[in-house]
Amino acid sequence: MKPEFIQEANEKQRSKDLLDQDNDQIQQRKQHLAEIAGMGHPAYTNRYDRTHTITRIIEEYSGHAGRKEEADLERSNTELKAAEGGELRIAGRIMTMRLMGKAAFAHLTDGLNQIQVYIRKNDLGDEAWALYQRLDLGDWIGVTGYLFITKTGELSVHVTRLQFLAKALLPMHDKYHGVQDKELRYRQRYVDLIASGAAHERLEGELTTRQVFEKRAQIVREIRRFFDDRGYIEVETPMLSPLATGAAARPFVTHHNALDIDLYARIAPELYLKRLIVGGFEKVYELNRNFRNEGLSIRHNPEFTMLEWYQAYSDYNDLMDLTEELIKLLADKVCGSRQVPYQEHILDFNKWQRMTMREAVLKYWPDDASMPGIDDLMVRLELENAAAALDLTYDPRINDGQLLGEIFERVVEPHLIHPTFITEFPTELSPLSKQKADDPRFVERFELYIANMEIANAFSELNDPAEQLRRFEEQVNQRERGDDEAMVMDDDYIRALSYGMPPTGGEGVGIDRLVMILTNQRSIRDVLLFPHMRPESAK
Repeated sequence: MKPEFIQEANEKQRSKDLLDQDNDQIQQRKQHLAEIAGMGHPAYTNRYDRTHTITRIIEEYSGHAGRKEEADLERSNTELKAAEGGELRIAGRIMTMRLMGKAAFAHLTDGLNQIQVYIRKNDLGDEAWALYQRLDLGDWIGVTGYLFITKTGELSVHVTRLQFLAKALLPMHDKYHGVQDKELRYRQRYVDLIASGAAHERLEGELTTRQVFEKRAQIVREIRRFFDDRGYIEVETPMLSPLATGAAARPFVTHHNALDIDLYARIAPELYLKRLIVGGFEKVYELNRNFRNEGLSIRHNPEFTMLEWYQAYSDYNDLMDLTEELIKLLADKVCGSRQVPYQEHILDFNKWQRMTMREAVLKYWPDDASMPGIDDLMVRLELENAAAALDLTYDPRINDGQLLGEIFERVVEPHLIHPTFITEFPTELSPLSKQKADDPRFVERFELYIANMEIANAFSELNDPAEQLRRFEEQVNQRERGDDEAMVMDDDYIRALSYGMPPTGGEGVGIDRLVMILTNQRSIRDVLLFPHMRPESAK
């Protein structure tokens, strides 16, 4: 049997085992479902017509809540009972249940807000009351009724009709603290969303899981609005390509049966977007997924969201200014302030540093190591001496620019907390970037670092087809020497450049990491609804 069929069979068996567990709660819930169906109710209702969401009720009527004197309470309840024509219909998941003889209280949630419902046998009748007694925490119900305020001041719905919508066969998790098991939160995000939406104990200022993803959606909307308002055109470029180009990374590969060719999930859209600049588009952007067949960490996921934009007649200095403007706007809109808390730091987005890679190495050079001069940081022997002073292990086959890059990672990256543009990268590290006119050893490139993370990478785009061909050939040589992340030759891109590309600046921004910062989340998995995980069977 093929491995994929074995995996499918194992997954089917796990699903069957899940519902066949010899668990008292699960068996009781299955029994309740059978009894509800036996009473003539659909086990899983097709649809339900609401007049209001729970959130809308809270927004419109929560001003009536609060303890009141008896006369004021009676007056409020008279007004509320008449509201919405004296009847409203809501639906939600049951989060709490409290039975008191022939009456009961429960809380329903729409995932965002909760409201209390009050149920009496005398109002519902025997059949509907029997239905209520077979409900469990987590079930979905619809109720018809009118609003009132309890003696304790809580806005509630007095239920006159009850409809069963769907059964939760698995028991709920702790509604007071949310799901504490991180791995469970990532594997079963639906459970995390249910529990975190109902959790009562949360640190001050901490976002619920739902709020994190609502803010992520807001960030994406604001980014699109930012570029649309500035005359950029949003485009879509291929997710599958016959070449894995545009970045130094290992690709995912698949096979197209009809064409009988291998295709690669894109590692970056860069070369396609620059083809559009050649074709006459002056400002383009794409907000989409990239895929890289590499390791997992709190900062890396095999698929991730990337913003890339390209602008004719500009260079990397223009992009630095635009990047500052974008992130300041996002801080204002999403966080309400440019002083943004992230873990143990307060990031100040009013203050941005700019320094070259070599300047940064010297600024953060450790006191206990012999410091090189700035001009030494492109001399092979001096680079090797600097690496030795740092006890840095490296592959002796790497070139001078790569060695400087490794020294930078060791010395500088741990210090880059506040927004910092690192500029002037070695040409060997930047096969698609334009060289500096006054020093061709370096290119017009920057990386933006915030909270020790690379957030953006940008450069003045190389538009000389002969020089680009030479750079590609050097990348091919590196692949032949064993560097499987070096770029491959892209003949069509050389052909496109040969038609002429105007001066252009281009940039990529990692959206997942940016969301981490703006929502104060430590791990990339906390800002991905369904992050990739090792198979459960691998534990």
